Amino acid sequence: MGIQEIVSVIATVAWLAAIGGLGWAVFNSARGQRAGGSFAVVIAVAVTAAVLSTVAAGVVFVQPIQRAVVITAIGQGGIRSTALEPGLHWVVPFVEQVRLYDMSRRTFTMSSTADEGSAVTDEPIQARTRDGQIVTIDASVIYSLDPDRIVDLHKTWQDRFQDGLVRPAARGIIRNVASQYGVEEIVSTRREEMSERITEQMRQQFADNNLILQDFVLRNITFSEEYANAVEQKQIAEQQALQAAFVVEQRKQEAEQARQVAQGQADAVVIRAKADADARIIQAQAEAEALRLVSQALQDNPDLLTYRYIEKLAPNVQVMYLPSGQPYLIPLPQASAAETALPTPTAPVSPTVTTP
Repeated sequence: MGIQEIVSVIATVAWLAAIGGLGWAVFNSARGQRAGGSFAVVIAVAVTAAVLSTVAAGVVFVQPIQRAVVITAIGQGGIRSTALEPGLHWVVPFVEQVRLYDMSRRTFTMSSTADEGSAVTDEPIQARTRDGQIVTIDASVIYSLDPDRIVDLHKTWQDRFQDGLVRPAARGIIRNVASQYGVEEIVSTRREEMSERITEQMRQQFADNNLILQDFVLRNITFSEEYANAVEQKQIAEQQALQAAFVVEQRKQEAEQARQVAQGQADAVVIRAKADADARIIQAQAEAEALRLVSQALQDNPDLLTYRYIEKLAPNVQVMYLPSGQPYLIPLPQASAAETALPTPTAPVSPTVTTP
């Protein structure tokens, strides 16, 4: 309860006391009792009540979030040039009146659905885009009164600023800005830019009319059913195209992988063939070197071949006859029986080669 209300209550009680005292004094006078002192008390209480009523009518307490416009019959213009700041003030009773204005933020919502349980202030905005499409825009305008220009606001709008200014200005600016963009730009690429342009124009118009735009919220944008279906079909086609491109890329990767595997296998065959060829060359070189060494050994030791021939004979050969004048490298199995005698000794003897 404010000070004005408290003083008003006290004044009311004083008036009731004065009326009651007056009635008591009249009652005592009717009974023949002296009522001079009672009437004096009643007059004093009535004067006190009148003073309190006057004080209550002139005392104004302005809350911290408020400003007060004083409408006066004194002076020219019918209104004080400056508003009352927060605090306790005095105005001339019955001559000046006070209109209080709340300086806190206000939200004007244009939407088809409630925002977090609050009532919807107005219907959404339908605007036509640059390419002829109809879009429905949900938005909220957050604003406050300019405390330094509250007197001018009262002169122009009084308490009609929301219906007379905020609503038509917001709807008109949103429609005008939306008409400068294509529907696809509003959907994605330039939505933020559109919101910034609406905010700037609205802030300027509000300032020209003694209001302060705190924020503009572009809540939602919807489209006609036909356009929504077209967008959906386009998105489906884009998804299918992306899927087809993915499949093609996957096939390319699989083909590249198969090519690399085949290339690896071919490289392995070439490397293996080269290794086999190198091995054969090395083997041939080794055999040639071996033959060269054997040839060199035979040249240096002509009897080595005979020795190796004899060494390879059957181990049970004990006596061999060779015709005179014949080389040693003759096939022994072809020698005649007359020229070869193989006696059977009773005891082991060393093999002897005899030349007749």
